[in-house]
Amino acid sequence: MIDAHDFVVKSLGTCRVDSPMAALLSGRNQSINNVDESDRVLFDDIASIAIARGLPTHELPGFEPAGARKKIYFDPSKTRAGIVTCGGLCPGFNDVIRALVMELTFRYGVHRITGFRNGYQGFVAKHGHPVMELTPDFVSHINEDGGTILGTSRGQQDPAEIVDCLERMGINILFVVGGDGTLRGALSITREIASRGLKIAVVGIPKTIDNDIMYIDQSFGFQTAFSMASEAIRSAHAEAISSPNGVGLVKVMGRHSGFIACYAALAKSDANYVLIPEVAFHLDGPQGLLTSLQDRLKRRGHAVIVVAEGAGQSLLAECPASTDASGNAKLGDIGLFLKDRINAHFADQGIELNLKYIDPSYLIRSVPANPFDSVYSLRLTHNAVHAAMCGRTEMVVGRWHGRFVHVPIPLAIRERNQVDPNGDLWMSVLESTGQPPSFA
Repeated sequence: MIDAHDFVVKSLGTCRVDSPMAALLSGRNQSINNVDESDRVLFDDIASIAIARGLPTHELPGFEPAGARKKIYFDPSKTRAGIVTCGGLCPGFNDVIRALVMELTFRYGVHRITGFRNGYQGFVAKHGHPVMELTPDFVSHINEDGGTILGTSRGQQDPAEIVDCLERMGINILFVVGGDGTLRGALSITREIASRGLKIAVVGIPKTIDNDIMYIDQSFGFQTAFSMASEAIRSAHAEAISSPNGVGLVKVMGRHSGFIACYAALAKSDANYVLIPEVAFHLDGPQGLLTSLQDRLKRRGHAVIVVAEGAGQSLLAECPASTDASGNAKLGDIGLFLKDRINAHFADQGIELNLKYIDPSYLIRSVPANPFDSVYSLRLTHNAVHAAMCGRTEMVVGRWHGRFVHVPIPLAIRERNQVDPNGDLWMSVLESTGQPPSFA
């Protein structure tokens, strides 16, 4: 059960320093440009749901709005900021780094900005990764390239060693760019900071190509990812219709959430089957996928299947016993599994099959951000800087119902954002593909 307390964002203290943004805010429509800190972006966007909670209006759950304030906590002339990127690659990483440096330098006058190399390893001496001093000239064109100039890694490091490093270097603000595991690491860092009584702000910029962080309308890089995936579907369709009983099989990213598979399939409308982690399916039997596919080929002569990497894991012969550096269970390869099973089924039936398998995963995640994600990354980052300079900490910046908001990290990582099998997105997929509601 969520209540108003869950939305409280921690602050390091009272803001007493005039913000360099004040000049930009003055003389403009204050109702648009100036944040009323007593206001809230309501968690519920439907009146009937809010009323059903039975709470007074002033107690309705809501997020603290993001944006520039008239007063800030940190004195820019004495502030040093750090930036770290973690986890798998995602379109927009470099856009975020560039925007952080530009906003800190030109809007707030913070001129000491340090980049930590290769994720959380960059704070720990034993790994030997040198830091990077980030300047506007150095980062001016990095948004044109995919990846991250800071490098990245998976896995947690000792938060005590990380905070030791922050203390030694005099870092006042740490921007953490990463997904669920990265944010859990950031939470450990904030708690170590608090235990020492230090005044260091930790602000997250949520990065997840799978779009699986809760209470964030959409994560940066997601639109680029499903746009690239949709091109793979287009190629699979071209291959399928060019051969007798042609099948295009496309595996896309999505360990626990099938958003890329769903959106990519809808973008091109060439997919006939979409398989995601949230909806179980069977291969065999009269209602199974193989029978449905055989019937589809008999009627239409071609088919395109899109499968998220985390789908159908229960079908694999051996459940994964090992984990990666971030503690995630290593998945079996559902794409190759389906390829082999489909080929074997049609061979057993003596039916000609021409299956082409496409796995664009690393192409999808390593490309530069498209224009939408570039703009979104920029705006998300601006609000992260505003929050940090005001002393907000243990939070991420996101967008909820079209408004940029502050989300406490404990709330952001409490659950995983997934496709609702009873929701309108999955209904759109079923309508577009024409596949059965289930393969049971």
